[in-house]
Amino acid sequence: MSKDSSFDLLEVQTASLTQATAKIENQTPKSSIIRGPYLQQGTDSSIIIRWATNIPAQGSVLYGTEPHKLSFKATETAITCDHKVKLQELESDTKYYYAIATSAEVTQGSEDNFFVTAPKQPKPTRIWVVGDSGRGNDIAAQVRDGYLKFTGTRHTDLWLMLGDNAYDTGTWDEYQQGVFEMYPQILRNSVLWTAIGNHDAGSASSEWQTGPYYELFNPPTQGEAGGVPSGTAAYYSFDYGNIHFICLDSYGSDRTSTGAMLTWAAEDAAASNQDWQIAFWHHPPYTKGSHDSDTEIELIEMRERALPVLEAAGVDLVLSGHSHSYERSYLIDGHYGTSDTFTLQMMRDRGSGQEDNSGAYQKPSDAAHTGTVYIVAGTSARADEVSPHPAMHTSLSIPGSLVLDVQEKRLDVTFVDDLGEVQDYFTMKKG
Repeated sequence: MSKDSSFDLLEVQTASLTQATAKIENQTPKSSIIRGPYLQQGTDSSIIIRWATNIPAQGSVLYGTEPHKLSFKATETAITCDHKVKLQELESDTKYYYAIATSAEVTQGSEDNFFVTAPKQPKPTRIWVVGDSGRGNDIAAQVRDGYLKFTGTRHTDLWLMLGDNAYDTGTWDEYQQGVFEMYPQILRNSVLWTAIGNHDAGSASSEWQTGPYYELFNPPTQGEAGGVPSGTAAYYSFDYGNIHFICLDSYGSDRTSTGAMLTWAAEDAAASNQDWQIAFWHHPPYTKGSHDSDTEIELIEMRERALPVLEAAGVDLVLSGHSHSYERSYLIDGHYGTSDTFTLQMMRDRGSGQEDNSGAYQKPSDAAHTGTVYIVAGTSARADEVSPHPAMHTSLSIPGSLVLDVQEKRLDVTFVDDLGEVQDYFTMKKG
């Protein structure tokens, strides 16, 4: 791919108009976008921009720091319907505008098409989190709109999907409806990071890295975004500012303590020197919602095998879906058994974590077994009845999504319902 300076977008648009007219006259099918654009694998110096067209073509991305003068161009070598262009040598913590093109024809470009590269230093960061969101239904749309109302003009720096991103079996059509038609606005200007769920795996194989889930998303496998290389798209890690994220595969990968995934997770979590460590995967270690963590094998094994590894590395927050409920634990450590074995001694803080109530959760920096908060956030497209698990401070049957705000050594977590109203919140502080 090449970088061409002084490429004026207006000239490209004028040229594309002429070419489009000629194509129509020749009765040649006109290229149109059928998916995207959407952003993947964002780092402090690179990003992947993806989209799909109805006919094969060679794709290009025009980009620059001014919306009406896109000074650089990157072009893919293949002629394809599924376009993937990686932009490199970018400045960190910088806003870029972009337009996507096929051959010489600009197909989309606007001031809404932008991305902000990751920072090298800590900065105030907003993260949106949805779980079990892939139904493409009215509830998902209301949860989306509730978040957009809540965040207002505040840009979403990145967002996470906690699995079951496309119901019922993770087909291409289900991803189109549940993801690309549901979230077009945020997809085009905030990098999406995904975990695989059991419904996504209905058409995908973690072992063979095949199926729509693995063809649609590009997580880092070689440590391109920070962290230890995992060698697989099923589980991975990345850094953003002073936050380290660890994504695990609770369904299709080996969950044994000595298997590849948890061996990698132990090495990766121990190697991180970021202020915050946040892990996410689909099957929750604690829940009494539409699923029960006392009886289901994936939930049991993630609790028994993954949690000791992560708590030994001082992981602060674990996010999961699967149960269609919102459940938020106390600051806890060392509970790896069934719910009837949970004791008060496993609470590192028995309070709410709310500054205006019992006070924020306090943790020392980089200390093992000083407490983790576990959240089930599987109500982004459906809310089912939930009973209280003894590890949980809050349990709700309300559609919604999570908002994480990180500023230096302060983490604020907010559960926002489908009307944009706050239903739960807490704060964690380090040091």
